[in-house]
Amino acid sequence: MNRTMSKDRGGGENLRAGQAARRMARIVAVAILAVLLCVPLLPGVNDARLFTLTLMFTAVGVAVNWNLTGGFTGYVDFGHAAWFGIGAYTTAILMSLQSNGLQIGWPALPAVVLGALVAGVLAAVIGRATMRLKGPYFSIAMLGTFVAVREIVRVWGGLTGGGVGLTLPPYLNRPLFYYIELGLVAVLVAFTWWLRGTRFGAALVAIREDEIGAEMRGIDTTRLKVMVFSFAGFSTGLFGGLWAFQNTFVDPDIAFVEVRTVDAVMGTMLGGLGTVAGPLVGTVLLFWLRELLWSHLLDYHLIAQGALLIVIVLYLPRGLVGRFDTRGTSMIELWRRRRGRKTHGDGAGGDP
Repeated sequence: MNRTMSKDRGGGENLRAGQAARRMARIVAVAILAVLLCVPLLPGVNDARLFTLTLMFTAVGVAVNWNLTGGFTGYVDFGHAAWFGIGAYTTAILMSLQSNGLQIGWPALPAVVLGALVAGVLAAVIGRATMRLKGPYFSIAMLGTFVAVREIVRVWGGLTGGGVGLTLPPYLNRPLFYYIELGLVAVLVAFTWWLRGTRFGAALVAIREDEIGAEMRGIDTTRLKVMVFSFAGFSTGLFGGLWAFQNTFVDPDIAFVEVRTVDAVMGTMLGGLGTVAGPLVGTVLLFWLRELLWSHLLDYHLIAQGALLIVIVLYLPRGLVGRFDTRGTSMIELWRRRRGRKTHGDGAGGDP
């Protein structure tokens, strides 16, 4: 009897502690957002600083979207930057006078939205085929997709400008870009937090933990995977279109760059794979760490970043936020589960 009461008391204390921690996290998030809203109004904050901050918001947006696929469903996408480049190039093609026979470019808003839609539709089509693959086969297929899309853009010079690239009309209202990107990141993080508490989010995590078991319980795993994959493609394409508009120039080597996916993976792993705040925290830390390495170790910054990735995998597998969030996972656990399922399936389905 006393033992039962002790367990109930301990469970109640853990529940209250968890609620207090979540309440404190919300307060901290609101406070940080309030500070960020005031940044453009602070003295000494020039356009160059705002441009740097919007690039940070873009990196956070890409990482949060990557986490929807890699962290929630467990499908590690090595070609995620393809959706960013597709959104950027679609926006540039529509807005650039070089690709418009009437010499009239599209307005920014419809061009960016259409670019995101194109990225989302292509993600749905490609995801329908590739997300039937398991483990590293999916990752390699997406890496091949990324390379193929980049080369198509490079050789389709009549539409994309080829290796020369495309120039967009200049529009240098840095505070406006800052607030747009900040708002999109805030909405995306809030959406991720809401999603994880829904049945849809629980089904995604069930796919990550045991996809075969989820199918046996009646979850339409293919439909759910493609839905979240296409949303991540749409949202990443939206950030790509805004980046192209702000950058005023795109070419294949800056719109389709492998390090953008690497940063998304590293930022998510550093913060916590499968958590809500992990991609945000990890990507911000990684962004400013890279700025520091770039300024002090120009010739060795990529070596330092590779060493950091090894350290994260070996010594911080669940990430900074993942240490306190039990609903997260690690890349090591993810690959072990995938390998264990494959081994179990091979043993069950082998010849007698």
